[in-house]
Amino acid sequence: MTTVLLTGFEPFAGDSANPSGDAVRAVAARWDRAETLIVEVLPVTFADAAARLRVLIERHSPDVVIATGLAGGRSAVTPERVALNLADARIPDNAGVQPTDAVVVGGTPDARFATLPVKRIAAAVAAASVPSSVSLTAGTFVCNAAMYTVLDATADRAGVRAGFVHVPWSTETAPAGAPALALADIVRALEIAIDVSLTSDDGRPLVGGEIA
Repeated sequence: MTTVLLTGFEPFAGDSANPSGDAVRAVAARWDRAETLIVEVLPVTFADAAARLRVLIERHSPDVVIATGLAGGRSAVTPERVALNLADARIPDNAGVQPTDAVVVGGTPDARFATLPVKRIAAAVAAASVPSSVSLTAGTFVCNAAMYTVLDATADRAGVRAGFVHVPWSTETAPAGAPALALADIVRALEIAIDVSLTSDDGRPLVGGEIA
């Protein structure tokens, strides 16, 4: 049985909502596919999010892992290509922890690349009329740490596709003036990300880089 692990985050930094958590719950509510879907909303803490991700991966042995989180200044759904082994928090996490120039996982590479087909995901989401592009930085807060943890935890699991997708605010919960997409569009984008991740690559070269 094919298993997909999809995670979002709880609210943080005083926010009343987090569209990543709202979206993964909505995906679960709509799920009618043959594959098993495991959904969890994670705490926005460096330690507990990482620990919970490792437990979920060990327990369910997923074939696809897509962690998601909020990128409040972005206006598009952005699959992440690179996770840094760096925790450097501008604000404390929800446990009050604020690491500076720390590693996410000791004794491991400085960076890990997503094993999700990030370019194909971005192209497919954009083709569905939802703004999307590949991102080359997941930041240095809990989202990046979660992505790095997922990639570290699946590094020795052959064939697993894993990574992270940042989503913007939903129009239903966005602060005034913040870029946003309708929650329904975010949900659709995550469903497309899952679908693309479960299908084989047709080998077509896709552009996903940046000049600067």
